[in-house]
Amino acid sequence: MNRTDRLLAIILELQRHGMQRAEDLAATFETSKRTIYRDIEALAESGVPVVSTTGQGYSLIEGYFLPPLSFTTDEATMLLLGTDAMSQSFDAQGRKAAQSAAAKIEGALTPKRREDVRALKLGLSIVGSLNNSDPDVLDRLQLSRRAITDCRHMRFRYFARFADTSTGEIRDVEPHRLMYVGRTWYLSAVDLNKEEVRHFRLDRMQDITLLPSTFERPTAEALQVERRGFSRDDLVLTVRALFDPAVARWVREERSWFAEHEDDTPAGLLVTFRVRREDELLQYLLQWGSKVRVLEPASLVERMQAEAKRMLQVHQPLAAKSSPEVENR
Repeated sequence: MNRTDRLLAIILELQRHGMQRAEDLAATFETSKRTIYRDIEALAESGVPVVSTTGQGYSLIEGYFLPPLSFTTDEATMLLLGTDAMSQSFDAQGRKAAQSAAAKIEGALTPKRREDVRALKLGLSIVGSLNNSDPDVLDRLQLSRRAITDCRHMRFRYFARFADTSTGEIRDVEPHRLMYVGRTWYLSAVDLNKEEVRHFRLDRMQDITLLPSTFERPTAEALQVERRGFSRDDLVLTVRALFDPAVARWVREERSWFAEHEDDTPAGLLVTFRVRREDELLQYLLQWGSKVRVLEPASLVERMQAEAKRMLQVHQPLAAKSSPEVENR
């Protein structure tokens, strides 16, 4: 990094983090404290209002920020989410460039806007590549983001997969986070009736309404606890399945989020999954037809057998399934 770039970067670092010691800046920019002293002096001589506090470090006078960049909260959030994704998906050089871009974006924000962006960014998690163009889901995503940003309670009709009712159930929630996991958007929210955090699929939500009542934004620590609640730590059931060598490549290509380990064996690809419930994996396994054999647990083997029998009945020739009345017509 040349000196001109470093001087700008120092300003951005002070804008982002406030008070910084010379040794902190030296570590950040991989240079000596003596060089930082000279850089701070150069900034002061050029008119940048740098304040030096003995024993604490350097800061900028409150209210100072660099023009001309100006972002809305949504614009800055999307840009910073993009730099996060890039920093996780590229090599060291690309990661460093993404982190540098994020620092410049944050540095260009006013303190209030920066606080809003950080709060909204904490409420978004993306695991995997975004690939969802369903207009209904995108509309629900927009409403959910608005509710999180404005700290508004939500009401919607929810269709749980294994619920007793086919008409859905009305839920009133306090929305905290949006998460994209396994090609699906989820809303993490406190269910106000059950008084506990639940995770709702956006594609199972209908008739969304933002209520007039508001709530206090949860702390970063509370959001991290919720995030851990949707982590692999909750996956307590082990499933082992053997895939035919003919489909091993495609299994790896369409790897399930619940897959934990893969082993190549003479008999095929042995995959170990970790799930909360068997039904979370049932449809994924069924799509491979006779090219997969569940080894454990025994209860899932029985469910696969029962489903195979039902499929056989459904696909029997029409004459074999016809009633005597039909046959006599």
